[in-house]
Amino acid sequence: MCAPDHYDVDYVINPWMEGNIHKSSRDRAVQQWHGLHQIIKDRASVDLVQPQLGVPDMVFTANAGLVLDKTVVLSRFFHKERQGEEPFFKEWFLSQGFTVHELPKDLPFEGAGDALFDREGRWLWAGYGFRSELDSHPYLAKWLDVEVLSLRLMDERFYHLDTCFCPLVDGYLMYYPPAFDAYSNRLIEMRVPAAKRIVVGERDAANFACNAVNVERMVIINQGGSVELREQLESLGFEVVETLLSEFLKAGGAAKCLTLRVTEPKEPTRHGSASIESRTVQLDGHLLDSGLINRALDLIVEGGGSFQVLTFNLGTQRQSTSQAEIKVTAPSHAVMENLMSQLIEMGALARPQEVCDNTLEVALMDGVAPDDFYVTTIYPTEVRVNCEWVRVQNQRMDGAIVISQTPEGAIADCKLLRDICQGDKVVVGIEGIRTVRKAEARDARNSGEKEFGFMGSGVSSERRVELLVEQIAWEMRQIRDRGGKVSVVAGPVVIHTGGADHLAHLIRKGYVQALLGGNAIAVHDIEQAVLGTSLGVDMKRGVSVQGGHRHHLKVINMVRRCGSIAKAVEAGLIPSGVFYECVNHQIPFSLAGSIRDDGPLPDTQMDLIQAQQDYSRLLRGSDMVLMLSSMLHSIGAGNMTPAGVRLVCIDINPAVVTKLSDRGSVESVGIVTDVGLFLSLLVQQLGSLTHPYQVAQTV
Repeated sequence: MCAPDHYDVDYVINPWMEGNIHKSSRDRAVQQWHGLHQIIKDRASVDLVQPQLGVPDMVFTANAGLVLDKTVVLSRFFHKERQGEEPFFKEWFLSQGFTVHELPKDLPFEGAGDALFDREGRWLWAGYGFRSELDSHPYLAKWLDVEVLSLRLMDERFYHLDTCFCPLVDGYLMYYPPAFDAYSNRLIEMRVPAAKRIVVGERDAANFACNAVNVERMVIINQGGSVELREQLESLGFEVVETLLSEFLKAGGAAKCLTLRVTEPKEPTRHGSASIESRTVQLDGHLLDSGLINRALDLIVEGGGSFQVLTFNLGTQRQSTSQAEIKVTAPSHAVMENLMSQLIEMGALARPQEVCDNTLEVALMDGVAPDDFYVTTIYPTEVRVNCEWVRVQNQRMDGAIVISQTPEGAIADCKLLRDICQGDKVVVGIEGIRTVRKAEARDARNSGEKEFGFMGSGVSSERRVELLVEQIAWEMRQIRDRGGKVSVVAGPVVIHTGGADHLAHLIRKGYVQALLGGNAIAVHDIEQAVLGTSLGVDMKRGVSVQGGHRHHLKVINMVRRCGSIAKAVEAGLIPSGVFYECVNHQIPFSLAGSIRDDGPLPDTQMDLIQAQQDYSRLLRGSDMVLMLSSMLHSIGAGNMTPAGVRLVCIDINPAVVTKLSDRGSVESVGIVTDVGLFLSLLVQQLGSLTHPYQVAQTV
């Protein structure tokens, strides 16, 4: 321990210090510290470190280092305000005959504040996230010859592991679960049986109940804890001793922070290990302008890992790209695989050094991939075969990559799990895989190029709908004039909101090359064309028609009698509407059935697998996919559509638009509005169209 001769709250480096600058009473602090010192001294031998002027937090000796036997790993403080303590603690450990290990200067680790031994000597719990880096944990495993279990801290109030986590004798653990991420909580539950876990509530956690000193069966905690926690500890055979430490709480510490245990148990049969993995990734592109480097680093941290930027070469010219090499560290193989998959999706190369061939495993049965197969994304992907990059064909998300050899060379094909055949060679792991992403130029946003570009990806409810519709209309005109393809995914709301005539107009004028939907849109379109109602509501007067609830069944029966929608059109029974135009202009359509469908229409595909295949076939080669108020069918179509295709999602429900637009693709845009209004505006814009940039310049 270290007496509080120079203790004060001189700065703010944690949330507890905010508002407490120079508000701690020196006299009360000294009194409280001596009270704790006496309680411990009655049960254990206490060595004192000489306090030093200018380092007021030296009183918190838990952060001096991590000790096992006569070996200590010295702390590397994260904040410069505490780094002055390091030489004083080093001098003390050396004077006491300890072997001192020092981490690299830029690798933060804050001692026994972030590393707590299991009281049975089985392993070391090590925290990271605020003050200590994950990369320090392999050093602990090596130098102390102990198994390290890494726990990620998530709540800034509990910035050190010992503020929310307290191992006790006999394998008990007192802790505050919300302070940790889901992976860490699972790890705790795997290692500590439920009967041994003492869960602390927020009130006790905020009173630093977990920042306790455990000496044999005695638990010393800050005064003011709940009666329930005290009774629970006593029922398990612990003696609870409370002592007031309010002055130290103002700096974010309590009993455990004020002590460093220098005698720790260790099972002699257990040896050093850490499940930590490290990989190096390479990023190329306009890393700063696009924000890619920030997104990548945030992804690593938020995903439970840590990073070290090894190199960063900034482009020297406006059009120059930048390159960065980043070391990624994760607490387990599972977390690393998840991080790497997301980084690859962002365009990172999993390993800069040359990989000649991907790791392949043979599928042992039809419809089942090897366990560690790479899961594909919407982005164009390349894999390594015979030391060359090979583009993956039929790109889509949530598939596997199968490699085959042909006389013309190697082929990489994206396959759904159900399409995998026994004997297929499937890409596993993440080595030798890259996604091909467009590198946005610095001045692309302000260029006067002819090629149209959306205002950016994401959801738009605040931007003027008219402006976005104008841009979409201009793009659709360009696609039609160059012989491209626009696919429409539509729900029955298109009919209910009066959009049928507008959609039919788009088909008639050549703006739609494929139509996808469900049974309902066709039923209600035909109902409107034949009977003038949609779901029994008169579309001209907006009122329910007596007996109108039966109308959709009547038209289903009529089409079923004819055998198909096309035959009903040919027979003159369907005089107008969306599907009338599809049949007359030979626009292919696919209707995917569901369990709620009435009838269904004979054209509705009730075989789910066949319906998916029909959707995929019709979407192939699309330049734009217009998604009109159909969450189920739009999500299905979105999963089948590779990056590079314009996705325009229109829905009155913001949640639907967000889900469809949040693909990380610059080609996606969402508009929260009534779909009938959107179609009306779209038809108007296509009737009198000029280049949106020309309009802006004129204005």
